[in-house]
Amino acid sequence: MAETKKLLRALAGEVQDIPPIWMMRQAGRYLPEYRATRAQAGDFLSLCYNPELAAEVTLQPIRRYGFDAAILFADILLVPQALGADLWFVTGEGPRLSTIARQSDFDALRPVEDIHETLSPVYETVRLLSRELPSETTLIGFAGAPWTVATYMIAGRGTPDQGPAHALREENTALFEALLDQITAATIEYLSAQIEAGAEVVKIFDSWAGSLKGDAFQKYAVEPCRVITDAVKARHPGIPVIGFPREADQGYVGFAKATGVDCVALDNSVSPEWAAENVQADGCVQGNLASSHMVTGGQALVDDTCRIVEAFSNGPHIFNLGHGITPDADPENVQLMIDTVRRQ
Repeated sequence: MAETKKLLRALAGEVQDIPPIWMMRQAGRYLPEYRATRAQAGDFLSLCYNPELAAEVTLQPIRRYGFDAAILFADILLVPQALGADLWFVTGEGPRLSTIARQSDFDALRPVEDIHETLSPVYETVRLLSRELPSETTLIGFAGAPWTVATYMIAGRGTPDQGPAHALREENTALFEALLDQITAATIEYLSAQIEAGAEVVKIFDSWAGSLKGDAFQKYAVEPCRVITDAVKARHPGIPVIGFPREADQGYVGFAKATGVDCVALDNSVSPEWAAENVQADGCVQGNLASSHMVTGGQALVDDTCRIVEAFSNGPHIFNLGHGITPDADPENVQLMIDTVRRQ
């Protein structure tokens, strides 16, 4: 039953002696079994669109570590591809996309209702996972937040300061906002389809939220997250939503109330003590161990893990990293982290 799942209990506001635990990018290159499956798929996008292999890499860290949640293996840039953007990955450099620089580029995008044709293999992955996961493991679906997805669609790649997106926002606000609206509408459809296929929780990743300041943060990070959360909850009552406005700093304060999310995921630029006082007061928080500990290990990993568990012990908490685990992480350090959390 759902109420026996530790992650869902935390999202419902329950304080637990041992918090549920999972990791962002837990299915990834730090695991030898992932690398083998990735090689079998041929390339990253082929892996994303192969339901059997995508389900396999999602299940690998569950088998190895017994995490309390599995997160669907996919990528936030599948939505732009489904909207008609060209998408490819350059080895060692990351994603590349065709760019949205002018109105004609935007006009060439596909209608939102057509995205499911491209994304149907992702929904099949969710269906496979909902059947194959252990009964105690929660299945998380996800999408990128509109601002973060837009930064890639405008620049054609990841950028250190999201400069091209900020430039378009200032120079052609109407086009920028039309793109955000299109991504928002597509994200609602995408997350709803994941839920219909079996996702029990959905997470909205706003990886570049921190580069939005002041009113822009409210308008382009908070408001789209609120619109998506409202729509998802209206269609699927009872499905929890996790929001992750990475590097939001003071923007974390009040984010849950402003957006309606059930949990705020925290990066490790804020202290757990500060977050317990200022963010957890509004409900569940997720985080926020530095992912570098998964590389270096040792007593510092144990100490920081214990500090985070203690800081958040008076409210609902999901233990996680403050960012995704990196390819150079040592799988043994992951086990040390889990053992430390679970022996509290």
